[in-house]
Amino acid sequence: MDNDFILKQFGEIEHKVSNLIENCKAQAAANSELKNKLNSLEEEIQGKVEAENNYAEEKALIRSKIDGLLARLDDIADL
Repeated sequence: MDNDFILKQFGEIEHKVSNLIENCKAQAAANSELKNKLNSLEEEIQGKVEAENNYAEEKALIRSKIDGLLARLDDIADL
């Protein structure tokens, strides 16, 4: 009886270890997917930050040109 009981316990332990290994593999796969998603989102954010910076530069350039044209118009109006 003792041997049967011990063998049964080893069987249960092996089963639990197998389940644990499968769970670890599943968690590793999920972790890998999340890391890939995070990298993708970080790249997307970086692209949007760059686009926003380009927009701000473009807006500043346009504002500068408008201010220059308005100054020229004021000069003409003063004549």
